[in-house]
This record gives sequence, C-alpha cells and structure tokens, in this order.
Amino acid sequence: MSNDFAPRTFELWVFLSRSPLLWLTVTLAAYVAADRVSQATGRHPLANPVLHSIWLIGLILWATSTPYGTYFEGAQFVHFLLGPATVSLAFPLYEHRKTVLKALVPMLAALFVGSIVALGSVLLVGSLLGLPQELLVAMAPKSVTAAVAMGIANTLGGDPALTAVMVALTGILGAIIVTPLFNLLKVTDWRARGFAVGLASHGIGTARAFQVHPLAGTFAGIAMGLNALLTAILVPLALGLLAG
Repeated sequence: MSNDFAPRTFELWVFLSRSPLLWLTVTLAAYVAADRVSQATGRHPLANPVLHSIWLIGLILWATSTPYGTYFEGAQFVHFLLGPATVSLAFPLYEHRKTVLKALVPMLAALFVGSIVALGSVLLVGSLLGLPQELLVAMAPKSVTAAVAMGIANTLGGDPALTAVMVALTGILGAIIVTPLFNLLKVTDWRARGFAVGLASHGIGTARAFQVHPLAGTFAGIAMGLNALLTAILVPLALGLLAG
C-alpha cells in the first residue's frame, strides 16, 4: 500500500490543481488567514490582509509550479464579485447622505485636484523617463479600482495585467501609509481622511478606511466611485494631448 501511496497522491494533486474550486478555496483561505493576523495586530497598517494574501498565494503557486492562468480559473469568481462589492458601497452612502451633501462642494474640488494629480504625476514622470506609450497607458489609471482600470487600459491598447499589478501596488501602499500619514499631519476629519484614501487608493484603501471608521469608509467609497468615472474621461484626453 505504501508503494502506491505516492503515485496516488500525485494523481490526486494533478486532478485538484486543475480544479477551479481548489484555487478559489486557496484564495479565500489565504485572505481569511491574513485577516486573522490583521485582527490580532489591532489592524496595524503593515498587517494589511491584501498585501499578505498576495505573497502567500504567490508562494503557493511557485511551490506547486502552477501557472497563473490555471489559478485564475478559480480566482475569477472573486474577481467577478468586485462589481457587486463596489455597488454595495451605496448602502453606507445612503445612511450618511446628509453628511455627504453638506460636504459636496469641497468633495468635488478635491476630486478634480486629486484625479489630475494622480494621472498627471504618472504621465509626467513616465514621459521624463522615456517610457513607451503602451506602458504609460497601463500605468495611467493606477488609482482607479481594478475592474475599471483594466477596462481603460484594454480599450486604449495597454496591458490589463500590468495595470492590475499597478492598481494593487497603489492600493496596498495607500492602505499602509494612510493612517500614520494623517496622524502625522494631524488630520482628524474622518470625511477628509476617507475621501483622500478612496481617491488615491481605490478599493483597498476604502477597505482600510472602513476598518478605521465607518464615516471614513463612506467617503472613501464615494471618492473611489467618482474617481473611476472622472479618470475614465481624463485618461484618453491626457494621452491624446501627450501623443500630440
């Protein structure tokens, strides 16, 4: 029986490794484990569950020699839920609608400034470094939620996969530095803190804002949605001007 154990185990692994359900389970398990660690540290910024889920899943894929395409067959179900998760942010928006309406004018001002700075900084630095147009297209929507950013990049001829990486890095970096940065700057208004992180760091930053304070999460969700709409308009215009 022992002689048959290894071949049968290998055959079982080959079967499971090709199953979308396995990689969906791995994705959820990695996030749950990382979230438990985050809870145990009191939601410390460096214990961001998204950050640690990424390297944990990457380590598993490397150790098992699993291609990304095989993994994504299962992980795409989580990717599909990005849309409904974004729409669900309308509930806290409705609950705090009176507070939101009172801050509408400064929010719109911050939206235009933040969107232009986020986009302009990428294009300016990229142009100075002599980056090709395709790379600029992939990097331009980095501060927008992944589903929208990948759509923008794909439409304009960029690489959606590279865009997804840039979006994830931007979101994780923002989620890590937002709390200590605003504490250092002595910004105590939860509306301002939330709107800033949602504008700069999309969904990952918004998730962090909800962990810190519900009002901050609400304003982060608003910023994320509005920035996605405005960036989808600004990116083609900015790239057209740059190319011209």
